[in-house]
Amino acid sequence: MTRSALIEKVAERVEGLTLKQTEIVVETVFESIKEALRRGEKIEIRGFGNFRVKERKARKARNPKTGESVDVPPKKAIRFKTGKALREALNPPEQ
Repeated sequence: MTRSALIEKVAERVEGLTLKQTEIVVETVFESIKEALRRGEKIEIRGFGNFRVKERKARKARNPKTGESVDVPPKKAIRFKTGKALREALNPPEQ
């Protein structure tokens, strides 16, 4: 699903908002999530999942083409863990 498809889907479900107003709402949600992650905060959306920032340490790696050792700098990565409701919706229990 693309961002524009998401905006259209939200606009269909919410009466009284134009596409432009819906776009502002969706963009605000995404920007709020980005800002919170930038500050190192954990995002928890019940029934959907959790986002958190994980610090990766600097390490030595190897260039597979040349075999040369390469220094990989430290960086931040985003981790997502699905919530129980989403996990069960994707993998319904067999009956």
